[in-house]
Amino acid sequence: VHNEADPNWLLREDVQRGLAAVAEVGLAYDLLLKEPQIPAALQTVERHPNLRFVVDHIAKPRIAQHAMEPWARLMQGFKTHRDHVWCKLSGMVTEADWRHWKSQDLRPYVDAVLSIFGPSRCLFGSDWPVCLVAADYQSVKRALSDCLSGLTEEERSQIFGASAIEAYRLPIQS
Repeated sequence: VHNEADPNWLLREDVQRGLAAVAEVGLAYDLLLKEPQIPAALQTVERHPNLRFVVDHIAKPRIAQHAMEPWARLMQGFKTHRDHVWCKLSGMVTEADWRHWKSQDLRPYVDAVLSIFGPSRCLFGSDWPVCLVAADYQSVKRALSDCLSGLTEEERSQIFGASAIEAYRLPIQS
């Protein structure tokens, strides 16, 4: 969605029909957004209460510029849709300064997402191999772990596994 020239692309009739078809077969739809597409995404999740959505890469805030707004204000709109929307804690290092980012650069964004979605609606994503422009997989995972250090073990387990199982209806192997 974030590469579409029209920030309201999601609201097109053909796209809405396609999303309804995704819901009918029980799949989830990842929303790859930037700030301009968030309002249309909010209208879309409201129109499709039976479709599970995952906001990918926390909607790509401008981390390199340390810009919280308007991203944080726009993201607040997802709070009322937490019953069928998750947020993937991913793609942050590629939105940060590739050469000089630190975990603490990501923390305000992670904290904002957690306040909106809660740990039960957040899931880890590495953004591998794209993340390699800024960090390897281990560094990405370690940075998120640092940002989540104040959470309980159960909450971290939710983010690093259980939320993805729920959002994508993944089969559990015993």
